[in-house]
Amino acid sequence: MLFLRASLFFIGQVITAPIFTLIAVLAWPLNPILRNQLISGWARSMIWWLKFTCNIRHEITGLENIPDTPCIILSKHQSTWETFAFQAIFPTQVYVLKRELLWIPIFGWGLAMTSPIAINRASGREALKQLVSKGQARLAQGLWVVIFPEGTRIRPQQHGKFHIGGAWLACHTKTPVLPVAHNAGHCWPKGFIKKPGVIKLHIGKPIDTQALKADTLNLQVQAWIEAEMQVLNAA
Repeated sequence: MLFLRASLFFIGQVITAPIFTLIAVLAWPLNPILRNQLISGWARSMIWWLKFTCNIRHEITGLENIPDTPCIILSKHQSTWETFAFQAIFPTQVYVLKRELLWIPIFGWGLAMTSPIAINRASGREALKQLVSKGQARLAQGLWVVIFPEGTRIRPQQHGKFHIGGAWLACHTKTPVLPVAHNAGHCWPKGFIKKPGVIKLHIGKPIDTQALKADTLNLQVQAWIEAEMQVLNAA
């Protein structure tokens, strides 16, 4: 039954992805916020389709912590789920991602239309310069920036190294950080099968970065996220 449910969800993705890729291409002349709002319709529809086909829902704690001005979201990364759900939960956003994702046929083309911050991770310190330059430009346009500090999906109960890029961007642009923790990996683990259940997502209070150094901020965010993960794992 789980395989059938996951298959139905996948079929919905395959059918609708080319449609929204076309929408993305046609929306290119529009301003970035309006264009991203149109494109994110696919993510929002997939969250509904996920609930219908796989019986995966979500509950949010801390919605009142989302400010009115652009922030940098630093989040736990356990699943593909958050890349969809965040587009339905937070204001219009762009993602920091490895540039190779833009090379994927159809999906990558549509992704490129969302004005992501595509970084060559192998370029070391040059990647940080790219991150600040592109990130500052996106924030100036009124877009939020989403970064997964661990860089890759981490299985439930496991911990990854928190890379400094997100904190570096926040401190160099003096932009507040919004920390986010969730347990999506329990319902949507790496792989094809998805398990019915309720994903819980916790949003922390914005962190003022005006007087913080990047390493201090990075440790503060990590401490908050890991503490919240203990609460989520114990629930």
